[in-house]
Formats: sequence, C-alpha cells, structure tokens
Amino acid sequence: MSWLSRLAERQIQKARLKGHLQGLEGEGKPLPDRPGDALVSPGDAAGFRIMAEAGVLPEEITLKKRAATQREHLATLTDEAERKAAMAELARLEMLQAIAEEARRKFLR
Repeated sequence: MSWLSRLAERQIQKARLKGHLQGLEGEGKPLPDRPGDALVSPGDAAGFRIMAEAGVLPEEITLKKRAATQREHLATLTDEAERKAAMAELARLEMLQAIAEEARRKFLR
C-alpha cells in the first residue's frame, strides 16, 4: 500500500471515529447503478457526477446526448436524402464529441 493510500485510510478512519461519516445522504442505501461510469476513469466519473449534481454538464456529455438523439432520429428516416443529411449531422456531432474528449484529456495531463 502506498503512503498516499495509507494517509487516505487514516483520514477516513479518523473521520469515522469522530462521527463525521454518519448521517450522510444515502447512508445505508445501496450505491446507485451507474453503468456509464464503467466507460470512463473513476476520476472522470466522480467529476462528471459532481458536475451533474450541480446542474452542469461538460460539452462532451452534451454532445454525446445529442449524438444519441440524432442516431434515434436517423433510425426513423426512410428517405435517402434525409438519411444522408442526418448521417452527416451525426458524423459532425461525433467529431465534435471526440474533439471535446481529446481536449479534456490533454488538459488533465
């Protein structure tokens, strides 16, 4: 165990013994199911969760939702010209999402 892990464990134990970890929201309840968290690092997942609870979403998440909506719309289209335009819009959204994700990765390095 690294020195940082030991320090964190000591701080958690100290807070537990002082009663600072009692009466917290969600105490005694199972952790919420967050299947999307498996797709990102634990640090990113925690950050996204904190932002979501504050009512803020990063651009890449907003773009991901828009792309999913566009995919659903594309599945309903039968006209070839409309499908082609919808596919171009989906490609644009996915490109913007990839750019936003890469910008976040570079920023965090």
